[in-house]
Amino acid sequence: MSSIFRDVEIRAFLILCLVGVFAILSSTMSKNPVLKPFADSLRTPEHLLGFIAAASTAPGILISLPAGALSDIFGRKKVLLASSIVFASAPFLYFFITAWWQLILVRFYHGFATAIFVPVANASIAQQFPTKRAERISVFSSATTVGRIAAPFLGGYILFVTNYGYHTLYLAVGTAGITTFVTTLLFLHGQKPYSKKPKPADETLTSVLGGWRKVAKNSGVAITSMVEASQYYAFGAVEFFLAGYLKEIAELDPFLIGIVIGGQLAIIPLAKPFMGRLSDRIGRKLPIVLGSIISGVPLAAIPFTTQFPVLLLISITYGIGFSLVTSSTPALVSELVEKEHLGIAMGFLSTIMDVGQTLGPIITGFILAATLTYFTVFTSLTIILLISCLIFAVSR
Repeated sequence: MSSIFRDVEIRAFLILCLVGVFAILSSTMSKNPVLKPFADSLRTPEHLLGFIAAASTAPGILISLPAGALSDIFGRKKVLLASSIVFASAPFLYFFITAWWQLILVRFYHGFATAIFVPVANASIAQQFPTKRAERISVFSSATTVGRIAAPFLGGYILFVTNYGYHTLYLAVGTAGITTFVTTLLFLHGQKPYSKKPKPADETLTSVLGGWRKVAKNSGVAITSMVEASQYYAFGAVEFFLAGYLKEIAELDPFLIGIVIGGQLAIIPLAKPFMGRLSDRIGRKLPIVLGSIISGVPLAAIPFTTQFPVLLLISITYGIGFSLVTSSTPALVSELVEKEHLGIAMGFLSTIMDVGQTLGPIITGFILAATLTYFTVFTSLTIILLISCLIFAVSR
């Protein structure tokens, strides 16, 4: 009987991973590489391009925490279904866009899909697999990364063969979004019905606010989220500024630049499941500390070399360190809170992470503008990662 139950759980988990592939494929293909040329075709003022780029990330800061809280109260099923409806409906709104300001509104709406989906899915996995949280969450994260990596290749090919046919591309995005919705229904079909009776609105609000306060006052959750935010702060900056260094200073050709940057992107989904399994076996603290050091120290070495093999090795090493940390942080946060606050905790972690990833390129850009050297850029990222590591290491 227990083996049958495990088989059902594993089957549901694999379907959720499939949902993650199509969901992130859809959301990523809607922006990469189509968003900039589409915005230009709408004659978007140059100083407003940043608003279009950031429109879909803002919901991550605004809604991840409330979405996680609502999943604690009403169940993961309803909230995941809501996110899948956004995934399925948002792509078709691009067909009606005729002005740049409309693109901002559609991007903002589309951003709610991922902002809701990721923390609630993580909470669902943490709840279903209490002894293998890091491994399962890492496998799910790797699945979503597959969709993220495939999106620019598929989107670029569609734009190429259609000579920038934006409607054709967004039709493909919509197809992936509808597939997300249908696959979500398959996942939810095998889930147990939510048995709690709904609370009155005032009790629900009190429960949500009480849960927020508990999670926010949990120093372990706050410090772990700070480590996660610092990792994504550096990741967002490296993603943008490493390409500039490789082109301007190392003078690599576009093909070699793609290999160096692709090295870290390829190693992350491959390494994460193994790192998660390691974390489940030896605990969370050591992988997070080692991962912070492994990801931080190599970044400081970038300005001292222009050799392709060395830069590729640094990129891969950074990806391994990043994987080691981020495979453990969600599992640790889930273990630091009560079961009924899992969704809130994951939403809190996702919100802080989004803040870090948003601020990384912005602050690093100011640093580069002020100093005009990549030495300060990558050194500042190393300092951020090592300081967060030190704070985490000495915390109880």
